[in-house]
Amino acid sequence: MSRVVRSKLSPMASELSPGFLVAAPVLLDPNFRRSVVLLVDHREEGSLGFVINRPGDVPLSDVVDAIGLQIPDAGLPPAQVVVGGPVAPETGWVVFEPGQEDEGASEVVRVSERMAVTASRELLVDLLERRRPGRLLVALGYAGWGPGQLDAEIAQGAWIPVGLDEEIVFETPPEDRWTAALGSLGIDPARLAAVPPGELS
Repeated sequence: MSRVVRSKLSPMASELSPGFLVAAPVLLDPNFRRSVVLLVDHREEGSLGFVINRPGDVPLSDVVDAIGLQIPDAGLPPAQVVVGGPVAPETGWVVFEPGQEDEGASEVVRVSERMAVTASRELLVDLLERRRPGRLLVALGYAGWGPGQLDAEIAQGAWIPVGLDEEIVFETPPEDRWTAALGSLGIDPARLAAVPPGELS
């Protein structure tokens, strides 16, 4: 796990974040095709998010072993591991349901009332070893955009902004999150397939 870099995760200042970015069918980049990105920070300096619907090919037990924790598989809480994006895939981030003990913690960034993000190894240890109540997701790597890049991609129709729904992150199966996120806007994905680039808003 990497330490949070405060310039990457800081208080949100955008109508887009927190929220989802849903890849439009015209977005064919293999890193993001049919992806749902949990956008946690969007500002003039750049944007940061995590793909939440691409399951990783390693179980949580392997992640735990890789960072040197000694927790038996039977002692691990249920948690998903996803490929959070193509940037820094060697880093780990935890999207979790915070408790009162996390209030004011400098290594924790609140995304919403029921969701927070951290890259703190110590907090992951606390979440796992104490089996704290609450839901969590481990993302390997992240998705990042430079100044103005994400706004340009949205204007080109590559992404559809969608309001945040914690249940999609924690409860909806990964393979259903793209459809569920679009469905929250009343969009039928099948009707989007024929829309050419630049005509999605």
